[in-house]
Amino acid sequence: MKGVIIDVDIYQKIREMSTIQGMSQRAIAKTLGISRNTVKKYCDGDSVPWERKEYNRKADILTDDVLKFILHCLEEDKSENINKQQHTARRIYQRLVTEKQFAGGESTVRLAVKRIKGNIPKSFIPLEFDPGEALQIDWGEATVYLDGIKNKINLFCARLCFSCAIFVMAFKHQNEESFLEGQQKAFEFFGGIPHKTIFDNAKVAVKEGFGQYAKIQNRYKAFSAHYAFQPLFCNIASGNEKGLVENLVGFSRRNFLVPVPRIKNLSELNSLLSEKCNEYKQHMIQGREGTVGMRLFQEASYFYSLPKYSFDTSKTAIAKVNEYSTVRFDKNNYSVPATLIGQEATIKAYGNEIRIHHKSAVVASYDRIYGPGGYTSYTLEHYMPLLERKPRSVFNAKPVRQAIQRDLLEWGMKFPNANRDTVKLLRLCLDYGTDRIIGIKNQIPATVSPTIDLVRSYLDGPVSNGVISVATDISVDNVDLSAYDAKFKVAVNG
Repeated sequence: MKGVIIDVDIYQKIREMSTIQGMSQRAIAKTLGISRNTVKKYCDGDSVPWERKEYNRKADILTDDVLKFILHCLEEDKSENINKQQHTARRIYQRLVTEKQFAGGESTVRLAVKRIKGNIPKSFIPLEFDPGEALQIDWGEATVYLDGIKNKINLFCARLCFSCAIFVMAFKHQNEESFLEGQQKAFEFFGGIPHKTIFDNAKVAVKEGFGQYAKIQNRYKAFSAHYAFQPLFCNIASGNEKGLVENLVGFSRRNFLVPVPRIKNLSELNSLLSEKCNEYKQHMIQGREGTVGMRLFQEASYFYSLPKYSFDTSKTAIAKVNEYSTVRFDKNNYSVPATLIGQEATIKAYGNEIRIHHKSAVVASYDRIYGPGGYTSYTLEHYMPLLERKPRSVFNAKPVRQAIQRDLLEWGMKFPNANRDTVKLLRLCLDYGTDRIIGIKNQIPATVSPTIDLVRSYLDGPVSNGVISVATDISVDNVDLSAYDAKFKVAVNG
């Protein structure tokens, strides 16, 4: 079957046979009926099939729509509060057949009703995992002060089932980009890929169904195929199936985020969380031999190796640079160099970051904006060529007002050529740093009329904490001039 079109299913089989089963390229090609060149191209994970077929399967009988209908019936009973006129499982089944054209059996509906109502007695079996076998993942919420403002953030939590090593990363939102990036960063942190991941039924991973009936989202299917792990999903209301990571959510809030962190951005917070996860490797867990780090070292040899190609977890879009030198993504705008006006740029949106590319080069990067839309992030440097040509706009330019403190702009108005000199002042801010220019401003007496040349003269001496350093340790050697005195006397006396 030469020339077969490789979709995600075939790609996954190639990766599993190569990584998990250790089959040779010849054996994989023979088993799948494809060429050895195709197997060679994809078996190491350093190349991925960019053209993917839509994956269509018959929907599970207990679809999200069916489960929502059952839940609606039970919630309706609670709101009516009439004990003798409530839905039985049979009545719900009858309504499903009539109103939703349900084709399943009554026993299926009965089981679903029992699960949702919690009528099945809870009983748990203690679990034990082999080294490298499984990773549990979950989301949690926490509160931090982000740039002085109280914010709710989302914690991506991952925990290995054998060593109990942990990974925690903060994101602004629980979207698909964050979900994939969190797992990718966890694999890199642990130094390899566990054979299975255990997660709940969140929409970022599951299209419909739950537990063993879950239908995986297309991008997560591609992601799991590339990293050659098996995704497993919990049943509804079965947090015990990933109890290790459920406990981690609360543990990380209590131990890593108390007192409430005050940070500039999420990159700073994630550096802190990474340090805490590394420190946890020294932890001893009761009933287990050795520290978490020792057990992680033990199971490292059982992990699948990271592929050469790193999966692109971003959400990608193409946008045209408008006349204001910005591109639009998810209702918000981001500036790029003014030289790109009228051209197309590629926007890659990650969980917390936006990177903008033009002809394969990154031309701008920002913290990702979430919210109702209408906000614009500017980079002052992108507009400097325009400001130098049109200096009259400097005091009202949004990129300037967003980047520069108001008191520095007011100072610029006092310069002889206010508009042009302020643009030159902005250029000095970009070249030497705004803090240094403010330090110089604070050193110049209020009675002195500032000029650009005066500011530049101060740049010759380093400014530290607003104080200009002046050399005070200059030494002068004594010179013996007696020989010159003798010559002078001879010349005078003739």
